[in-house]
Amino acid sequence: MQFKYTILYVEDVPKSLDFYQRAFSLQLKMLHAANDYGELQTGATTLSFSSLTLIRGSGKNAAAADIELPCFEIAFETEDVAAAVDVALQAGANLLQHTELMPWGQKVAYVADLDGNLVEICSPVMA
Repeated sequence: MQFKYTILYVEDVPKSLDFYQRAFSLQLKMLHAANDYGELQTGATTLSFSSLTLIRGSGKNAAAADIELPCFEIAFETEDVAAAVDVALQAGANLLQHTELMPWGQKVAYVADLDGNLVEICSPVMA
């Protein structure tokens, strides 16, 4: 079995796609003609976006993200965490935690995306 994709439920799919492209240098894989579903290329796993309207219309009672009560996070790994945080902030992210060096040697920072999803920006874990 292979982990194929993660879907974030968002208010405005094209706006979220644009944000993630600008904030994290991801490339558009596809946007459905109805603008209610889209995907970004991230390697073997796809980062997908569905409108809250679409998912609710399919009978699922999806809630909007709440940065005060996150139930998950997504993470992007980079060699230069501080520079990546700056780019994300310029794209419209909200800073939640400045870059910190963790005891295991990894640098970690947190931002919130436009919909209030928790996003970790981190360096590789040092063994």
